[in-house]
Amino acid sequence: MLRSLSVRVLIALLAGLALGAAAAAYGGADVKGGIELFESVGGLWLNSLRMTVVPLIFAVLVTGIAGVADAAATGRLAVRALMLIVGLLTFGACYTVVFANGFYALWPVGEAGAAALKAGATAAPDLVKQAPSLIGFIKGLAPQNALKAASEDAILPLVVFASFFGFAVTRLPDARRRAITEFFEAIGEAMVTIVRWVLWAAPVGVFALGLGVGLRAGIGAAGEIAHYVAAISLANIGMTVFAYLLALTVGRVPLGLWARAVAPVQVAAFATQSSLACLPAMIERSRDDLGIADRVTGIVLPLAVALFRITGPVANLGVALFLARIYGVHPSAGQYAGAIFVSVATSLASVSLPGQISFFASVAPLCLTLGLPVDLLPILIAVEVIPDIFRTIGNVTGDMAITAILGRGEAAPSPQGVTP
Repeated sequence: MLRSLSVRVLIALLAGLALGAAAAAYGGADVKGGIELFESVGGLWLNSLRMTVVPLIFAVLVTGIAGVADAAATGRLAVRALMLIVGLLTFGACYTVVFANGFYALWPVGEAGAAALKAGATAAPDLVKQAPSLIGFIKGLAPQNALKAASEDAILPLVVFASFFGFAVTRLPDARRRAITEFFEAIGEAMVTIVRWVLWAAPVGVFALGLGVGLRAGIGAAGEIAHYVAAISLANIGMTVFAYLLALTVGRVPLGLWARAVAPVQVAAFATQSSLACLPAMIERSRDDLGIADRVTGIVLPLAVALFRITGPVANLGVALFLARIYGVHPSAGQYAGAIFVSVATSLASVSLPGQISFFASVAPLCLTLGLPVDLLPILIAVEVIPDIFRTIGNVTGDMAITAILGRGEAAPSPQGVTP
């Protein structure tokens, strides 16, 4: 159990919070000063993560767009799958905005808990940026200077530029396109390697940050962390239910048949927290239980696992909107639109990255798009192990749902020659 990085990080967070709270209650000035000094190690660890965000996002967007273009070249079925994937991801992001506003209206973020959680962050709340006007938002979609946008963490215009750049690369001759794609693949792999090194030290970094949170916030932040876990988990469950409804209504799969087919895959998702590890089970259940042709499962399911996480924008945007409530930020319509676009783009681009890496690579750009600090993300990463279970269950359910939709009318005959 302790071999799991997620478990070690969660234990480090709890230990840091407890020791920090104990120091605040019973420690003297020297103990508190020592904790604040050790907390700088957590700040160093956080900055080590931050420095990879811009090059990693740019690299995976360019290579991801090139990969989508290659997939589209495989045929009409792949194009239909891609259109459905992008449409559902966009719907998921819009659903999250509605869900978050409704959820926090029913269960508001407590002022005391929010203050306690903010007190534990290494950045002051006044670092939160003001929402731009509609005119400023539209003008800022395209960066005047891409390098300046990168240096100022202006993620939305950077994502727009990277998207145009990626599509432009697909129009180049094959040799040049491969050279550029391989170059950015190498950059992305190098950034992932750096992030892996940084995450190897995650228990130490999170423990140091947790000490600071516990010292300044005491146990007051614990309730809002639980609030966060409930919000993201329920949002993921809602998207899983939506995937069920898609299979039943659009895919026209009978309820009993669908439940029998998807249940073993969901159990595997719960155990492994990996969509890729569930791919063999998804292929088997789609073919044997749902009777979907091998031609469909052979194209749609690998493409879905490579590009599609139906809960990606839901969970990632949900994290950013939770932080917006913590910091008292009310995004404008333009910021919501920008965040929806970035959430879909980063979900498609970072879908092949490992869990903790994809969390930071996907959520940090959304926070920066909404003008929010990212200093609380390491604390939320530490408890991500719980929402991640519901993420994975939703993802495999969505993968099988779009396979059922695209496989409708192309079912493989059963051994008796009768379609199930």
